[in-house]
Amino acid sequence: MRVNWNFTKMVLLLGVVVFLYAFASLRNTTRIVSQPNIKFIGENNLFINNQTVSKLLIQNQQGVKNVLKEALDLNALEQALKSNPMIKSAEVYVSVNGALKADIEQKTPIARVNTNASYYIDDEGAFMPLSVNYSARVPLITGYVEKNNLKNVYQVAKKIKCDAFLKKHVIEIYQSNENEIFLKLRRCNFVVKLGTIAFLDKKINNLKVFYKKNLKEDTLNNYSKVNLQFDNQVVCTKT
Repeated sequence: MRVNWNFTKMVLLLGVVVFLYAFASLRNTTRIVSQPNIKFIGENNLFINNQTVSKLLIQNQQGVKNVLKEALDLNALEQALKSNPMIKSAEVYVSVNGALKADIEQKTPIARVNTNASYYIDDEGAFMPLSVNYSARVPLITGYVEKNNLKNVYQVAKKIKCDAFLKKHVIEIYQSNENEIFLKLRRCNFVVKLGTIAFLDKKINNLKVFYKKNLKEDTLNNYSKVNLQFDNQVVCTKT
């Protein structure tokens, strides 16, 4: 009886592959996880630091250093990080060499509320607490502002962030108790009344035309109020 050596070799090779795969999988799942490696994505200015992120990971996994890889609940760790009001998104994973890694994206503040409470509004219109690590240079929001009703001031702040002219000149957004919006510009004595946020783009374009014209004529300081709430016109009050 002749032995089929090619078939025997294939069986042996397959057995070796299965053994190596099983051994590697077992070794990988029993690998000890190292100290967390934290990476911040996006802006360099850190509102939340490595120590705070590590503390969140440790509190929610009874210590992540020297823990078996298979014992980690990565989804739970991600949810714990996302629950922090300064973190926009988080991805937690373990590399093949046992390193626990967390990629963190911070929230981006676009305005700072400064009323009876102080906090940021982020670029999605949500609450973001102040940070002891870094203070963002963004327009102030004053007046009558409720944390659960940020829609109007958020729309104006978002417009300022995306518009080069407004970003350069607007330093304060004021909301009255009747939800009317006023702007204060850098190095200008007058107050800009937007009124409601209806037709916001048209109102801003009217402001730009007014500003550039009066800047050229050196008459910006001749006014105490610039009213943009009426359609297709700018009503000015002289000092």
